Amino acid sequence: MATYLGIKPAVTNFNSRRGSLVPTQRKKRKRRHIQLPAGLRDLQYRAEYALLRIIVAVVRAMPLSFAVRSSAWVWRRLAPILSPTRHQRALDNLAIAFPEKSEEERRQIALAHWENLGRVMAETMQIDRLIQDPSRIEIEDLTIFRRYKDKLGPAIGVSLHMGNWELAIWPLVVAGANPAAIYRSVNNPYVDRYLREQRKDLYPGGLFGRGRVDGDHDESQRTARIITDYVRRGGRLGLVCDLYDRWGIPVPFFGKPARTQAIAAMIARRVGARIWLARCLRVGTESRFRVQIKELKVPRTANQAEDVRAIMTEMQAQFEMWIREAPEQWMWSNRRWS
Repeated sequence: MATYLGIKPAVTNFNSRRGSLVPTQRKKRKRRHIQLPAGLRDLQYRAEYALLRIIVAVVRAMPLSFAVRSSAWVWRRLAPILSPTRHQRALDNLAIAFPEKSEEERRQIALAHWENLGRVMAETMQIDRLIQDPSRIEIEDLTIFRRYKDKLGPAIGVSLHMGNWELAIWPLVVAGANPAAIYRSVNNPYVDRYLREQRKDLYPGGLFGRGRVDGDHDESQRTARIITDYVRRGGRLGLVCDLYDRWGIPVPFFGKPARTQAIAAMIARRVGARIWLARCLRVGTESRFRVQIKELKVPRTANQAEDVRAIMTEMQAQFEMWIREAPEQWMWSNRRWS
């Protein structure tokens, strides 16, 4: 339920016997790279930031519908050529998920998924304008949140990379739940601050960065404790939990075990938080969406590890059901299975 906020916990692992968060030090791969002097590195960051602002300015100068259609057209045609590895991964993932479909059917889904990502890219650059038009986002079962508005308590919203997944947090915003979220920090400090600022209306509770920002913050080693304490104190947190996690727990996904991030289930089980699953479904081609929400019951038996596994299994089963209904809107080009 967040911006590209798929958290891949750099410092958390799952202790299968205790069902707990434990610190994990990953072995760093040695990479050969030339370290620029501080002055030149800052100049590089400023140039990257300036280029980003130029691109954003060009997109924002266009009407939203034109920018989105143009981006979708370009991505559908160029992404398979410019990103052949990711395009092949999308086809391979589709073969796992839909072996009954023909190669041509799977190819068309892959192309449509690139088109959706192109739309997301243009919408992201005008996200503030999009959310200022309430007619663009329909929330199903909003009465659920209205019912719990003053007694929602600690909550975790979990979404998947579908439609425009950034908007999956919107029900919590509308309900006045003041949600926060996790995102992968950008090493460029100017770009990182800009991205945070642009999303303040979507995440009024703030953004927790995971990863290093040059010269600023490095929250990777603290993220697990920070977000656990945040939710324990009554906070509402958004996560995207549908990506492969090398240190995750294997649970069934389209009939094949997929290592999955456990942090949402672990925190909810530990601190007594609710879990709300959300899907942002694109409706038509004019940047209109329907957000569907469903509460996932959190078991609390004497066996924490089995409780967490049960939560994750049910979560991924719901995600699979949603994806089957609109496969062209899911991000097939991301890694999901080992």
